Amino acid sequence: MAKYSIYHRGSSRAVKTLFFLIGFSVTFWAGGLYMYATSIPVAVEDTTSKTDAIAVLTGGRGRLDQGIALLSDGLASKMFVSGVYKGVDVSTLLKLSQQNPQELSCCIGIGHAEDTIDNARETYAWASDNKVKSIRLVTSAYHMPRAMLEFNNTMKKIKIIPHPVFSDFVKQEKWWIWPGTTDLIVSEYNKFILAWLRHLFRKVLMVPPRIKS
Repeated sequence: MAKYSIYHRGSSRAVKTLFFLIGFSVTFWAGGLYMYATSIPVAVEDTTSKTDAIAVLTGGRGRLDQGIALLSDGLASKMFVSGVYKGVDVSTLLKLSQQNPQELSCCIGIGHAEDTIDNARETYAWASDNKVKSIRLVTSAYHMPRAMLEFNNTMKKIKIIPHPVFSDFVKQEKWWIWPGTTDLIVSEYNKFILAWLRHLFRKVLMVPPRIKS
């Protein structure tokens, strides 16, 4: 009987500890989600500074058009588009964006990254080949925190100016009442956590970032 009581008390303590850890983890995750959501830019802070190049990450509405507009406005002399489908060249890309290929094709490079990690790696490789010291990074506002995390950890010697793109389909104000936007931000937040942990472990283990050749 005594052994049973000791076992029972031990089990109850373990269950309470488990529930405490689960509750703490959920609370910590929710607090981080709120902080992440508030870190998503709501405007372009720097609209005038010129950079050596513009880097556009494909995958969201308006990104390529915004990059081309910035290039046409003279905010940089060249542009790199990362994440283009394989088999698509610059001329095809510009035609899809309803731009005249002859006007801008000489100033644009493309890469075929499949995720944000490779976006940073191939952009850095292109920037190094082209002696680029500063870039204006163009991607969707909801994607910008994770993109900046990857780019800042990959290209420490290159100045990066964020240039978020905003979509009418992403409701940043009161995002929690819009299921589609909530799913998007939660997904980005979870990816951001994994990216942050990966970079943390890499720094602890002193492993240098891998750069695409």
